Amino acid sequence: MLNFQIFIPTRIVFGPGKLTELGTMSLPKGKKAMIVIDKSGAMIEHGYLDKVQALLAKQEISTVVFDKISPNPNSDQVDEAAKTAREKGIDFIVALGGGSTIDAAKAIALLTTNAGKCWDYMQSGSGGGVNPENPAAPLIAIPTTSGTGTEADQWAMISKSEGTEKISLGNDSTFPAVSIVDPELVVSVSPRMTAYNGINAFFHAVEAFLSTQHQPMSDMLALEAVHLSSHYLPMAIAEGENIEGRTVMAWSSTAGGMCETLSSCISLHAFQHALSAKYPELPHGLGLAKLSVPYFKRLIPESPERFEDLAMAMGYDTQQFDENMRATVFLEGIRALLERTGFDDESLRNYGAKEEDVAELVDMTEKTMGRLFERTPAKMEREDLECIISEAIAG
Repeated sequence: MLNFQIFIPTRIVFGPGKLTELGTMSLPKGKKAMIVIDKSGAMIEHGYLDKVQALLAKQEISTVVFDKISPNPNSDQVDEAAKTAREKGIDFIVALGGGSTIDAAKAIALLTTNAGKCWDYMQSGSGGGVNPENPAAPLIAIPTTSGTGTEADQWAMISKSEGTEKISLGNDSTFPAVSIVDPELVVSVSPRMTAYNGINAFFHAVEAFLSTQHQPMSDMLALEAVHLSSHYLPMAIAEGENIEGRTVMAWSSTAGGMCETLSSCISLHAFQHALSAKYPELPHGLGLAKLSVPYFKRLIPESPERFEDLAMAMGYDTQQFDENMRATVFLEGIRALLERTGFDDESLRNYGAKEEDVAELVDMTEKTMGRLFERTPAKMEREDLECIISEAIAG
């Protein structure tokens, strides 16, 4: 029996060249904005920061820039930015960058209007479990990568500074008020980062489709994103300036983020967040890619029909296979996609992963993101968890 909710309050402005609308669109109330960017300097190098500041200036908005966000943003960065925002009387936040930047900006927006520190508000692991008294400051998200879909959900993944925890933070108020998804901002992304981001979008959709919280609209968006990612990610990697490929992958990413909101990720992401908390330099998409086959092969017996649907969305004719084998076509589809996108040439070991860390990684997986196992359509014993991580490290 159908039983679900639909709530995505973000206004999404999508399409090539849409960034210019920042200079004329209705903005959140106030005249002071903090622009959050990463510490790599890419937003400055490509001229994106100047463009955003100029467009906001057209609307008489003064800006302060916080430029210290790292991949896998940490709680100290959030606390420092939020302190500055409170001291300077910032009215709203503008996130310009990839998923890490937008995630950090969501947490900064929440801390701009609430006392205390970021980790006080984490609801699992060693978090303080505090419920915020006030809604977050308004947020405008401008993604410059296509992968996380964070422009269409309320969740922010934050790592604990000086620790090995990576936990999601968010509530209804941390949805971006507006997200400007302009594929022209993604053409500067390197082929490998395009692969890491694109495979993340693919797995967001897959997980949302398999989740026990799936519903009709998430199913439609998930199958769309799986189909588009399977066919266009190799193009986006090989032809970075091809605006068609970039536009399709941008939509795949945003659709995946909507899937996360309407449904949920499952425990594949719990494993990966443990990996990236333990090995902070590990690209998120690479971790998901290496975990995927060991992980999904353990889920197929519980949901064979839905795995067959995913295989068909990837473009495979499952009817040519024996009925008992059709669901496993999805695994072959993943292997083929990972080969075409260069993941076969990479290893978790290059980022410090080793077999002796497996027990600790399982503990981290269960402690910090264990709720995702409740949404996974298969029961897993500890032996299963250890085997998944061990096989991913072995490659």
